[in-house]
Amino acid sequence: MADSTSSSTDSSSSSSSSLRDLTHSALQLIHWREPKKSTMAFGLSLLVLVSVATLSVISVVSYLMLACLCVTITFRVYKSVIQAVQKSEEGHPFRSLLEKDISVSSESVRQLADQFLIHLNWFSSQTRRLLLVQDLVDSLKLAAAMWVMTYVGAVFNGVTILILADIIFFTTPLIYQKKKVGVHEFNSIQFNSIQFNSIQFNSIQFNSIQFNFIYIAPITVKLSQDALQNPYA
Repeated sequence: MADSTSSSTDSSSSSSSSLRDLTHSALQLIHWREPKKSTMAFGLSLLVLVSVATLSVISVVSYLMLACLCVTITFRVYKSVIQAVQKSEEGHPFRSLLEKDISVSSESVRQLADQFLIHLNWFSSQTRRLLLVQDLVDSLKLAAAMWVMTYVGAVFNGVTILILADIIFFTTPLIYQKKKVGVHEFNSIQFNSIQFNSIQFNSIQFNSIQFNFIYIAPITVKLSQDALQNPYA
């Protein structure tokens, strides 16, 4: 019993660590920590999305598989010829990749399913709340957003939005890294401007209150006293 508990704990920790590693790798690609890998990922993802926008999904998958097979078969034949000429016994050129464990553990699938179930339940409850008008303001916001999305859908389709999102995800961190100093200076200038305007607005309010207290209040009090002394005037 203790062994099964410890093994389940180890598997859950390994699955969570693998998820963290996957998230970390994705962030590394987006933030261009390794420019070669980021360039390959950006180019390949953009190529796939543009291909899906112009061709069918079946054609895109078929062409990708054919391109991959052309590369691997050519490399395999080339290494076999080199080994035959040099009379070496290096073995299969993809041995390290073939021996690598790529199986998905049941704990990882269970953890992903649990996360998906949490998001699905949240989405279902929010959809029911908005469609059945539990809160009128939120339902009106959803109606306005859907009305705007009709115009967006008339201009862009789903694949075009994915292409734009892919470009934004990969280019925004790169532009920020190159223009970091200018962005920080612009933000500081805007923040100081907002603070200055807020101070001016507060000073105007204070001066207005002070003016009312010093000049208007005595006049109001004097008129009230006169009215009380001469009620029939």
